[in-house]
Amino acid sequence: MTYAPIGPDALGPASDNDANEPPVRSGRQTLIWTIKIVVSAGLLYALLSRVDLSRLWATARTASIAWLAAALGLYFAMVFISAWRWGVLLHAQHIIVGLGPLLRSYLVATFFNNFLPSNIGGDVIRVRDTARVAGSRTRAATVVLVDRGIGLLALVFIAAIGASLASASSPVIAALGPGLLWLALGVGTLAGGIVLLKPGAVGRLLAPLKALHQEWVEERIGRLVGALARFRETPAALALGFGGAIVVQAVLVLFYAAIARAINVPIPLAHLAVLIPLSFIVQMAPVSVNGLGVREATFSYYFARLGLPLESALALSFLGAALVMLFSLSGGVANMTGGQRVADSGQRTTS
Repeated sequence: MTYAPIGPDALGPASDNDANEPPVRSGRQTLIWTIKIVVSAGLLYALLSRVDLSRLWATARTASIAWLAAALGLYFAMVFISAWRWGVLLHAQHIIVGLGPLLRSYLVATFFNNFLPSNIGGDVIRVRDTARVAGSRTRAATVVLVDRGIGLLALVFIAAIGASLASASSPVIAALGPGLLWLALGVGTLAGGIVLLKPGAVGRLLAPLKALHQEWVEERIGRLVGALARFRETPAALALGFGGAIVVQAVLVLFYAAIARAINVPIPLAHLAVLIPLSFIVQMAPVSVNGLGVREATFSYYFARLGLPLESALALSFLGAALVMLFSLSGGVANMTGGQRVADSGQRTTS
């Protein structure tokens, strides 16, 4: 196997010429964002009007600094493992990038995820940072999408494990049952397996899109199918990526467990293993501003079923969001101060 450095002169197809996208009607965007703001604000108002605000503030104000610091450390560990997992998937595409530049890019992506009014801003950053070294934006985007898909499966897996453990002693979880989560995991795994094992079928499924722009769409579909075929040839990398994703989601649960300990919320770890993944899945619905309000409503509903105070649910949710945003500032600093970038350190390999 030989290594071909990727530099400005070797960009070639990296630009993909996919910068030209149809303009979005401002009126429609305004309506969408108005609805999201109304949903987030309405949910927060409804929840906050039902709590004792002084008690909520007292709960947050008396939180243990040591446990909050531990939570931040766990969040860094989660981001570190996520960057490593991204590198594993890039390597499966014969793209070699150092962990340092990938970690920097992931930190910047985390910043944009939390400070832009969208939960996909970080993915755009990751695609941008790896497009040159990947030789194609489509290829870079495929890696990010597979990374997202694996992460979602791991999220459901952790929730299913938590529900299984909690169902033995909790009528709340027993009423819902972990069976639905295991079924969802099975269906998701089957769908992902079909996509990776039959990339040609994906190309045929997308073929009608060629009517929009024959040459442009056909070229991108070809690159997508090629990238999926490479993943099919590297099952070990996919298994390693899935294992890493499970660790990431487990650490995320521990992150919230540390915050719960900081504010003395007596919620069992098994219940957090259900609540945290489910709250993130619910936030994927594009009906609010970065999940604001929807996340708090999910926490409040779950806490109510456990017989825990609403103030504790909101304190846990708000403190978690605040710590994530605080940590994300490191990505903003990394973005401003520079450092070694993916495009300057990566290599694409050829067999």
